[in-house]
Amino acid sequence: MRIGVVSDTHGHVEHTRAAVRMLESLEVEAVLHCGDIGTPEVIELFAPWPTHFVFGNCDHERGKLRQAISAAKQSCHEEFGELTLGETRIALLHSHDERKFETAIHSGKYALVCYGHTHVAKIEQVGETVVLNPGALYRANPHSLAVVELAAGVKPSATIVRL
Repeated sequence: MRIGVVSDTHGHVEHTRAAVRMLESLEVEAVLHCGDIGTPEVIELFAPWPTHFVFGNCDHERGKLRQAISAAKQSCHEEFGELTLGETRIALLHSHDERKFETAIHSGKYALVCYGHTHVAKIEQVGETVVLNPGALYRANPHSLAVVELAAGVKPSATIVRL
């Protein structure tokens, strides 16, 4: 299974449209958004896929964002998401809560921890856990996202894609 991971859209529709075009070309099956969504218009752009959203520290209008996520029939995990795609256990968060972030990484519960907040793309291995920041679609140079290959019995394989 191939998934796309994005973060820090901050309501910038044009940057998000470019990311969506890239995700379409990469034929992802699902998308994870690691927070700082910004506006309901961004949520609508992810309609082609089942998309999982978490809130970031700049998501101030959470009521409107919750409504938009619900209306789009997508998944809102508030500030922390735990999900399983294929057979892979994933934690999804923004990482502005450092304690929650470190706990997820070191818990041993997840094969993949996806996070945002820093606007810096990074892939690292911590024990058995792949820790992934896709970078940002706003206030980053370059703008980036990540693509992750998930396969049963195999560690997730992530790649950063520059836009």
